[in-house]
Amino acid sequence: MTARLSLYRKAEEELYKLDRSVKAQFYDFCHNFRNNPDLPGLRKKKLKGDSRIYSARVNQDYRALLTPTGVDADGTESWLVIAVRHRKDVYEELQVAVNRVTGEIEFVDLAVVGDSALRRAGITLTPAEPDKQAPQAAPEPEPEPAASPLLAAYDADQLRELGVAEQLIELALAVTTSDELDQLVEGAPLLSKDVLYGLAAGMSIDEVRKEITAPVELDRRPDPEDFAAALTRTKVTTVDDAVRTVIEEGDFRAWKVFLHPTQERIVHRHYNGPARVSGGPGTGKTIVALHRVKHLAEQLPPGRNKPILLTTFTKNLTTDLRLRLASLVKPELLARVEIAHIDQLAARVLGENTVPGRGKQRVYDHVALNEMRQLLAELDDRRFEPEFLFEEWEQVILGQSVATRSEYFKARRAGRGRALTRPERARIWKLIEQFAARLDKLGVETWGQAAERAARFEIERAAKIMARREYKEEVGGKDLIHRDNSSGMRYLGYRYRHIVVDEAQDLRPAHWKMLRAMADPDLPNDMFIAGDTHQRIYDHQVALGALGVNIRGRASRLTLSYRTTKEILAEALRVVEPKNKSAKVVYDDLDDGTDTLAGYRSVLHGPKPDFIRYDTWDDELAGLAATLKAWREELSTDDSGAPRDPGGRIAVCVADRDMVSQAMYYLATKAGITCAELTKEGPKGDGEVHVGTMHRFKGLEYQRLAIVGASDGIIPRTSVIERYRTEDPPRYEREQRKARSLLFVASTRARDALTVSWHGKPSPYLPV
Repeated sequence: MTARLSLYRKAEEELYKLDRSVKAQFYDFCHNFRNNPDLPGLRKKKLKGDSRIYSARVNQDYRALLTPTGVDADGTESWLVIAVRHRKDVYEELQVAVNRVTGEIEFVDLAVVGDSALRRAGITLTPAEPDKQAPQAAPEPEPEPAASPLLAAYDADQLRELGVAEQLIELALAVTTSDELDQLVEGAPLLSKDVLYGLAAGMSIDEVRKEITAPVELDRRPDPEDFAAALTRTKVTTVDDAVRTVIEEGDFRAWKVFLHPTQERIVHRHYNGPARVSGGPGTGKTIVALHRVKHLAEQLPPGRNKPILLTTFTKNLTTDLRLRLASLVKPELLARVEIAHIDQLAARVLGENTVPGRGKQRVYDHVALNEMRQLLAELDDRRFEPEFLFEEWEQVILGQSVATRSEYFKARRAGRGRALTRPERARIWKLIEQFAARLDKLGVETWGQAAERAARFEIERAAKIMARREYKEEVGGKDLIHRDNSSGMRYLGYRYRHIVVDEAQDLRPAHWKMLRAMADPDLPNDMFIAGDTHQRIYDHQVALGALGVNIRGRASRLTLSYRTTKEILAEALRVVEPKNKSAKVVYDDLDDGTDTLAGYRSVLHGPKPDFIRYDTWDDELAGLAATLKAWREELSTDDSGAPRDPGGRIAVCVADRDMVSQAMYYLATKAGITCAELTKEGPKGDGEVHVGTMHRFKGLEYQRLAIVGASDGIIPRTSVIERYRTEDPPRYEREQRKARSLLFVASTRARDALTVSWHGKPSPYLPV
């Protein structure tokens, strides 16, 4: 009799961590088991605790734990490998079941649960293979003082309905500390882990049901005894002759293949319009976006065109997305995806609609702002600040495609601060007309202008497509060839079938109008949007609904961080949540609602962040050098003691370009530490430590991160925002929120260790 073998997700993760020799022996075990599952040398036997779990011998020390999932018509048995363990870690109390919410097979391992929690639940583990040489068991410890359970507000029925594995419910209600909960969920199924962490983080029952349970819940309750059906719903790897490659690829394969249940449901869901996923740093928004691209590409009909667009805000993020997507999809599918940053896309549209040699040079905002200052100086006009006028032009006039003075009188100015009188609007319009004429005379335009022009071209193009469609419906397809030939409209169609946007919170209104016009709004799955307004570091406020991107009823939120440790996350959250709770900071949801980080939590642990004060900037740089040298030493060897290059694992984050130069110069000349500056295109040079401004760290992560110069007056720049405190309070709050977001983004780039330092007085945003 032969057998078919599959690998459970947890078993594959365990294999990554085993020695190469054990992996090779497991490969041999799979080969033997598939040929004859009853081979005597495998020593296959049932566990006493759960008759559906079998133990089989991989080698003298390791055991494969398996469960049968059915028999094919030809008599071939199907088996699922649920764990690969050292024999001393195999207990009779292991259990396997079908989850009543997801219908997936779940393996519950109580061996990783803390002793105190097990004792309170009255559970004693029994080794499946007792060691005859083991010393006599120690006497039972004294009972621990009674403590309040961590989840005392909930009962067994509530946890059961939310999808917590039955075997874990009693234990979950018994744990009293966060450490015990961490131990409990270490071996827990993913849904149980998400639910328990969500409740412990303060999410309500309704929030957990909506955001964690509902997205993965089946329409009908599954049969708890039908393991064959459950296997079809369970993420597994089929074991074949290529399994050696599978188990040696390591954690990178896990990133490519595995998604949490909530993430997976978002990726594969069918949407009848634009959809959005939000969540804090490290919750996997970008991974979800990339898997969404993969899913959409796999559904495409054969062809050689590029009907899918993947876009984001900056060039360096686009480069990163391209590399990651190339590791996720096959080359033939990657060739069907257009990957471009949003300004590159706008420039392409303008190139198609501009006579060669007649285009304008595009300049960054600070260049145009200097022209605005010069204009006001020449006019000796001090009624409005140049920054205010420039943003009014960018956010209201360009953002809403306002073409005339009368349109400007009617334009909405939500979030722009104090109201303007009609004479003030008239004066502002005149100044901006002069400013635009000045730029035109110089032959330059801003990227905001470019985006607005590109949006207009695309909107006109979409209008022609719709007119053609209406005409076709009117005449029933007759005379279309003649009409197309005479009007130049032959082959005219929407540029993309699907558009996926990452870091959506930083796009301008004009960008959204351009994107909306690039995809057919009448087709499903047209736009998929990933972003977090808590990480908005540019002042581009948008309401997607007003721009034709309707996401109502198709919004999801991720709350579990897989990158940042609990310790770092706790301090980072205090950056965006003011010490004075009455001074609540409100973040929008890219529409007319508000966003929140309620329930945002991490599964990782690490050292607490260090917050260090210095007297002077020079003292702070000296302290930074000492910290970097210590980190370099710690990262110079791997877990086995083998040497490795720590380059690219450590970074330094500062507030502005001047501080970048100063920090790099000091580290190179005084400490002998080579540096690479983070630029728009990525790291410049091959230095071991990356140094950049907070804006440059968007979308990146490092094992160790130092934020330096986090002093009051620098974060935020007092000289920039203080003038708004009394004359424009809404603008003042907006600038404060943007500065908080910058520090929040920087803090959450650290994966394992974070050090924050300042000289003099600390930034008011720091949790010190």
